[in-house]
Amino acid sequence: MTVSVQTEGFDIAAETSALSAGRSDVGAIASFLGMVRGEGELAAMSLEHYPGMTEKALTDIVAQAEARWSLQGVRVIHRIGRLLPGERIVFVGVASRHRGDAFAACEFIMD
Repeated sequence: MTVSVQTEGFDIAAETSALSAGRSDVGAIASFLGMVRGEGELAAMSLEHYPGMTEKALTDIVAQAEARWSLQGVRVIHRIGRLLPGERIVFVGVASRHRGDAFAACEFIMD
């Protein structure tokens, strides 16, 4: 399990690949990508957080998912700072032996 709160962008393909790298027990990877919508007159958005508290809250959510479903790996990235329409905000990736667990855990973590 890896949780990151960061200003820099991320590579979806690299993050997804890392979930199964060197593993033969992964049968499914489910993921969610959140992006800034450019609706209306939105020029940009700024996201702030409380360092330490945000990471702990995200880690606790992932731990709950790991307790409920059989997971081989989880990656959560949440960006902060100034973001423009079309930029990526959130990535949740979940690896599991079976797709049902991967889908359910991914939805739980994102919600």
